[in-house]
Amino acid sequence: MQKTILVSLIACLSLSAGNITGKVAAGKGNSVVYVDAIAGKTFPPPAKAQVMDQKSLLFQPHIVVVQAGSTVEFLNSDKVAHNIFWPSVGGNKKLTHNLGTWPTGEKRSFKFDTPGAVPLLCNVHPEMSGYVIVSPTPYFAMTDAEGNYKIADVPNGSYTVSAWHEGMKVQSKPVTVSGDAAADFALSK
Repeated sequence: MQKTILVSLIACLSLSAGNITGKVAAGKGNSVVYVDAIAGKTFPPPAKAQVMDQKSLLFQPHIVVVQAGSTVEFLNSDKVAHNIFWPSVGGNKKLTHNLGTWPTGEKRSFKFDTPGAVPLLCNVHPEMSGYVIVSPTPYFAMTDAEGNYKIADVPNGSYTVSAWHEGMKVQSKPVTVSGDAAADFALSK
């Protein structure tokens, strides 16, 4: 009896959520796809911080995706000092920030509350660049090398889904999730 109730409960829960899948055509490199803000819904940020390393004079990984309210730890694994700053968040130049310069083995943290793309730069090494993409919801995914993505366990409902790619315009589309849904994107400059 208890096993039957448990199986029924799991079946009901799985019917109230689905996956959003698709493909992003945007050129070389990974894209990020996320469900935009949902009116009246807030989501607690994850307790664990994401880490972006500075290694071999590169931001590694080149793109980190986090939910709004998340903390990113910036580690310096190079044998030289690095500086991290960003000129905007989501294009808003009032949200510029400079974490300063720090030596090998140290890290600095920052809590990203505002959704949008955060272009990272290093004052010491101008050839370095990377991105933190801050999603307004916990429903996001990075594409694979072929541009395919899957956002899992999205509650049934109607949403706006957006796709971002370095150097391209963000594109948004309406999606209705009732089980599984699909949204393909063709991004351009």
